[in-house]
Amino acid sequence: MTVRYCPLARLGPRVASEDDYALAGSAYVRFDAVTQTEDGQGGDVLRASSLSEPDRARLSAPRALLCGLALDRPRIMGIVNVTPDSFSDGGDVTTVRGAVARAQAMQAADILDIGGESTRPGAETVAVAEEIRRIVPVIVAIREAGITTPISIDTRKAAVAEAALEAGADMVNDVSGFRYDPELADLVAARAVPVCLMHSKGDPATMQQDPRYGDVMHEVLEHLAERVAFACGRGVARDRIVVDPGIGFAKTQAHNLTLLKALAALHDLGLPVLLGASRKKFIGTIGGAGVAKDRMPGSLAVALHGAAMGMQILRVHDVAETAQALALWQAIHRAE
Repeated sequence: MTVRYCPLARLGPRVASEDDYALAGSAYVRFDAVTQTEDGQGGDVLRASSLSEPDRARLSAPRALLCGLALDRPRIMGIVNVTPDSFSDGGDVTTVRGAVARAQAMQAADILDIGGESTRPGAETVAVAEEIRRIVPVIVAIREAGITTPISIDTRKAAVAEAALEAGADMVNDVSGFRYDPELADLVAARAVPVCLMHSKGDPATMQQDPRYGDVMHEVLEHLAERVAFACGRGVARDRIVVDPGIGFAKTQAHNLTLLKALAALHDLGLPVLLGASRKKFIGTIGGAGVAKDRMPGSLAVALHGAAMGMQILRVHDVAETAQALALWQAIHRAE
């Protein structure tokens, strides 16, 4: 039996109460109660003070630094795709110079996420040599341009990640959660770099063909817990792991909305959480924006909801707009 706790997230300054705790070390989000489930069943509401000290600490303790960044506020991960076929910006960046210009325009980003293989629904696998050819010159050029922002390499492959780390990347973002290439876990452990493990099922080519779940949040949590255990078993330090619920990966619109409503449940894993929903199809469907690049307002709405649920990293295309929105959000909700 697996017992899990979903904090009931609240915004604003903490109050003088034994039940009031920062959510995952956040300076903006707190909780005073949780819902308890057993194997996904139930939903009893408990006061935070009634939890055991280990359970309460798992939900409230500050998360480890990520690439030197404190995670007491939402951090922005800016997307730089050097792919011809990504769902939103495929083909936008076709040269190294263009990639550097994109990175320079993302000066408000806390992390840059460089990707050389599209993992959109229906995408085909890119050969290792081609993926390396796309990303290594870009990472080298970004560093040569004097940009010191931490770089994440968005890849499922150990050989690609190794080449990226050699070129100057700082962390790995694996949408397969080490399922595609388990040797990537060994590389991350050996290099002692942070890694983001995402929930997904199947592969990009087939993942949107009638995905089904009994309880999507319960299944996502259990999958991520298993992937974290796998990573730790291969020598990856737990305090270097970030998790991602995989919005839009083997999920219907209903699945995405269910996950978004219950995002705070992911804090039960005791790890930083990345939310990547920027410009995705469900935003366009609900918001009436068929073209991905017209989904910035809806993406901001989802990002701010994520911030209110204590998400530590927001992976976005529209960096400047997200930074402005967060600045206002933080001014309104900053703890006294």
